Amino acid sequence: MKYALVTFGCRVNQADSLAIEGDLRARGAVPARPDEADVVVVNTCSVTASADQGARQTIRRITRSNPGARVIVTGCYASRRPDELAELPNVATVVRNAQKESLVELIAGDVGLSTADRFAGADGPCGAVLGPGLGGRTAFTLRVQTGCDEQCSYCIIPSTRGHGSSKPMSHVVADVERAVSAGYKEIVLTGVHLGSYGRDLEEPSSLPALVRMCAAWPGDVLFRISSLEPMDCTPEIVEIAAASPRIAPHFHLPLQHGHDRMLQAMRRPYTAAFYRGLIDRIHSRLPHASIGSDVIVGFPGETDDHFDGMGDFLEDLPLSHLHVFPYSDRPGTVASALRGKVNGAVIRARGMAVRSIGERMNRRFRESQKGTTRRALVVDDGLSAVTDNYVKVRLDTPHVRNEWVEVVL
Repeated sequence: MKYALVTFGCRVNQADSLAIEGDLRARGAVPARPDEADVVVVNTCSVTASADQGARQTIRRITRSNPGARVIVTGCYASRRPDELAELPNVATVVRNAQKESLVELIAGDVGLSTADRFAGADGPCGAVLGPGLGGRTAFTLRVQTGCDEQCSYCIIPSTRGHGSSKPMSHVVADVERAVSAGYKEIVLTGVHLGSYGRDLEEPSSLPALVRMCAAWPGDVLFRISSLEPMDCTPEIVEIAAASPRIAPHFHLPLQHGHDRMLQAMRRPYTAAFYRGLIDRIHSRLPHASIGSDVIVGFPGETDDHFDGMGDFLEDLPLSHLHVFPYSDRPGTVASALRGKVNGAVIRARGMAVRSIGERMNRRFRESQKGTTRRALVVDDGLSAVTDNYVKVRLDTPHVRNEWVEVVL
């Protein structure tokens, strides 16, 4: 059976897709392009209305080019509106997030796959960890947690991912061992609410404990911490990262807004001053660290003064890059019922303005790195590499993909 996998959204979805692909190959499936595949798995996002639209358009495009394909849809959109997706052409099965880990097992009999996992062990099916380059990615994205118990007013994800759920530390260690054995040299730790790691386990653990484990890993592996809520980026985590070459000097800390009134309306549990102090702490301990952030523009009630205040705040932050999200109503969230909705044209204009700030931030950060020597992992075509502090560069001479090199920026 030939398969294709299309992934939307966050690193958690990317990690889920990597696991699905390993499970498919473990049962004898062969990768193909979407227009040639017997089965196409679409792993959806639903963080915005445009994410939903993108998934629908992709499914229709796949079925136009490949009328015989069976489409399996999973992810957050599949959890939020399974009925809507089931009506699209060629959609054979909709698998909610709660069943995503069993997706291949659920569809195996219907699509002609082996019902036995070639990599199953004493503890049951475990799929396959395939080498670097799978899905075009050189680093291994490892989901250690899913679900969220926070109550941000704009976010639908707690209802699509459920309550926070962590992998036991022993399972994480086993996953890292398998990834290293498969040849991976960089591992990205990810979760829906990564900072809550371990709180739900029978033997409680914590993100700092997980990061300490990674910092002490005996092999030559770089661990990169994925998106982390500001209140969860504790001084202990910063100190571990500063002390260990195993932890990448790279943080992604979603701000969402730079004005306290908007942060309160979003139900974010910190202030702009707290965020600024966190960034200053990181830079004092890791001067070359890259720090990315997420910002929402056009949240209900956002006035010109709120927006201008955020712009002034951002201009003064030593961030390396920004992801800008135009606010999008998600039915079922608190924000969707708020008054003071911002006009779409105004949201687009504000998004462009903040993206310009982000571009200046990125140029400023890259300029600050000129003349420094960094360790980097060769990716893509062998002429590109990504440094430990998340700068993508072009190499003067080709190297083998997944090779460590020293680069002078």
